[in-house]
Amino acid sequence: MNLTNLVIIPARGGSKRLPGKNLKVLGEIPLIQHSINYALAAGLLIDTIVVSTDSDAIAAVAKNCGVKVVKRPAQLSGDHEPVISAMQHVIDSLSDSYENVILLQPTNPLRPENLLKESLESFESSKVDSLMTVDFLKEKFGKIMGDKFVPENYIMGQRSQDLPQLYRENGLLYITKVGEILKGNILAENNFAMVVDHPYSRVDIDDSTDFKFAQLLLETHAS
Repeated sequence: MNLTNLVIIPARGGSKRLPGKNLKVLGEIPLIQHSINYALAAGLLIDTIVVSTDSDAIAAVAKNCGVKVVKRPAQLSGDHEPVISAMQHVIDSLSDSYENVILLQPTNPLRPENLLKESLESFESSKVDSLMTVDFLKEKFGKIMGDKFVPENYIMGQRSQDLPQLYRENGLLYITKVGEILKGNILAENNFAMVVDHPYSRVDIDDSTDFKFAQLLLETHAS
């Protein structure tokens, strides 16, 4: 069967910097479930939701939520294995064909409510092969050369409000044509950058500090 939108949520069981990360409870549910619930809330916009994992515990959470699970083999579950390999494995494992893949990373658990709907609309209307989310880069950054700090995006002493308008890939979601995924590309040459100016775009959980920041934002947003 030919379908349109496939959501893939890749969630390994291992995490060195924050052990058990994808199952840690954030706002009363496991971290992985935030992305699952977000995809489920999109309703008819999504044809199929798949969690790709090597973990039986993560698979159990996904199945309890009513979404498909594709068990990831050990050779695709290492610390240095790129996410594109898990996405290709999911596509190869399914009997149905799809036009688009939507990547929701569990490490970005908080997303603006209408982001997925708006992203799909922009993706279709722009007639692109991929879409990524970005936000404004507000920091002053540079390199250390020897012992000296050398600014990259500003002149020393320049006011923050006068910085050039630069953007940062924030990982909230990606949409990509299946053909590009099969070629090994999450982002195609014909790519659309969707600007998302929201506090949630700053959440990317890699360690305990990131997790605490996500907890604080979630509590603040709920209050």
